[in-house]
Formats: sequence, structure tokens, C-alpha cells
Amino acid sequence: MSDATVQMGVAPSSSSVLLTLMKARTFIALIAVLVFFSLAVPSFLSTANLILMSKHVALNAFLAMGMTFVIITGGIDLSVGSIVGLCAMVAGYLVLNGIDLQIGYTVYFNVPEIILITLLVGILIGAINGLLITRLNVAPFIATLGTLYVARGAALLSSDGRTFPNLVGNPDLGNTGFGHLGAGRILGLPVSVWLLIVVALGAAYLSKYTTLGRHIYAVGGNERAARISGVRVNLVKMFVYMFSGFCAAIVGLIISSELMASHPATGETFELNAIAAAVLGGTSMSGGRGAIGGTIVGAFVIGILSDGLVMMGVSSFWQMVIKGLVIIVAVVVDQAQRKLQQRVTLMQMAKAG
Repeated sequence: MSDATVQMGVAPSSSSVLLTLMKARTFIALIAVLVFFSLAVPSFLSTANLILMSKHVALNAFLAMGMTFVIITGGIDLSVGSIVGLCAMVAGYLVLNGIDLQIGYTVYFNVPEIILITLLVGILIGAINGLLITRLNVAPFIATLGTLYVARGAALLSSDGRTFPNLVGNPDLGNTGFGHLGAGRILGLPVSVWLLIVVALGAAYLSKYTTLGRHIYAVGGNERAARISGVRVNLVKMFVYMFSGFCAAIVGLIISSELMASHPATGETFELNAIAAAVLGGTSMSGGRGAIGGTIVGAFVIGILSDGLVMMGVSSFWQMVIKGLVIIVAVVVDQAQRKLQQRVTLMQMAKAG
């Protein structure tokens, strides 16, 4: 062992093992919560409860995927919960009221058109976030905090704070079937889970095998170097915020479809779960590092933790405390992993020398 390695105070083998454990922390946490709640709650692993949890996990995973791309570029999106609420209200409004053209004629849309319009609203809000950050140089935290309030206020204004109920549609208007998105099943699994699989596979492919994916990591790793090397940094940032808005719109659609009602408070604090899942899944808050697969596992941990605490009768107040602690611990472990990685790299260089 070289002098440089001895000065580190840690043997290379033990450091490598510890680093491996840190990298696998999300899987370890997933196994831990599964074992704990399966022992603490007898019905936890029942088929009905597993299907219900999968629906909850899907909602969190959609938001966490969008948040992952944003955080990898060194940003943050606090507006996703409010986008969920606004998009839910947009969908509910279109089902119930259509669009009044103010000429004595009202346009009603079928369900695919309602879904498309709602997704475009989410993408538009994401684009506004991107423009604020790239063109007006507003810090991501402030820009998305502002749109958080604007989107939530718009959701409340759309119905004066009331719920849009009974979104079954009208056969004469051709807008029935909205409930299938949130309550339907294909081969025994909820539609939302199949949608998650499709979007997750697409996002994972984009991040690993496309030029855009490499540029997303480059921007987060070193924005100045990425810009010098020809990466269109502003367009990359625009994309990640638009993708985040797109994912939030999907969640708004699924929730309003499942409940067959839209409420302006839908999605409150959802951004916390999204951030927690992304960070727990290995996404670095300093940017440049993260993976969709890890984020999905992180979403499972957060979803199982939330549902398990509810089944144990833990109050919602303590649930917020626990989720906050999860975020803090995940960030602390991430920082420790970065330092240990640097230490192991130095050890390997010293050994090679």
C-alpha cells in the first residue's frame, strides 16, 4: 500500500465496499421498508394493497422523473404540485363546460382531445419556467416558486375554489370515458402503471442513448464548459422544465380521472415527494448525476413509506417530519458518497503510481 493510501486512513478494500453500499442505498432502503411494513402490518403485502400502492407510486414517480432531469441540470422545480392542481382543473373544466366561444356556441372536446390540451397546458407552464430561468436569468428556486403561486391561484380562480364534480361526461357531447385513465386496468394493472412504464422507458432511453441526454448531464456537470463545447444550454434547460410540466400534467389527469372530480388543492406538497424520490434515488442536488432507474426505486421507497405509515395509523404531521428527514439523510449520504468517491479515486491513482 502506498504512502498516499496510508495517509487517507482507510484501506482501499473497505472504502470500495462502503462506496458500493452507498451506491446501493436506495435498494437497501426499499428492502428495509418492505420488510418492516410487511412485519408491522399483516395486510401490507395483500394483492389489493399492492395494486393500490402501485397507483400511488406511479403518481410520485411521474413527478420524480421530471424532477430528476431538472435537478441533473442544476435546477429545481417547486411548481410541479401546483401544475398538477391546475391541470386537474383544466381537465375538469373541459369535461363539464367545454369552451364558450362567446358567439352562442360552446365547443366540447372528446377525452383524447381533453388529455392533449391538458398536457399542453403542463408543457406551457414548464416552458414559462424555462424562459424565466434562461432568458430573464431568474434563479430556478425563485422562478418556480413564483409559478407555484401563479398556477395554484389560477386553479382556484377557475372555479372560485370549488370542486368540479361528476366528470362522467355526456354521451350526446362525445366526452365520456374520462374515468378509464385513472380507474381502468389492463391485464390486471392500473392504466397509470402502464403509462409509467412507457414514460420511464422513454426517459431512460433518452438519458442514456441520445445526444440530448448527454447534454443534460453535461449542463449539470459544468454549464460553462458545456456551453463552450457547443451545447445549447438554454434549449436543454427549456426541455427539462417542459418535461417536468408534462409529467405533472399526467399526474393531474390521473388524479382527476380516478376521483371523477377536480379540486384546486390537488397536488399540494407533491413537489416534496418528487424531490425526496429523486434525491433518494441517487440524483445529486449539485447537478450532473442521477438516473431514471434510481429515481423509480426512490419513488417506490417514498410511496411504500407513505402508505405504510398510513396503514400503521401514523399522523400526517409525523409523515411530513419523516419525509423531511429522508430528504436530509439522502443529501448527507450523497455528499458523503461524493467525498468517498474522490478518496477512492485518489487511492487507485496512488496504487497505480
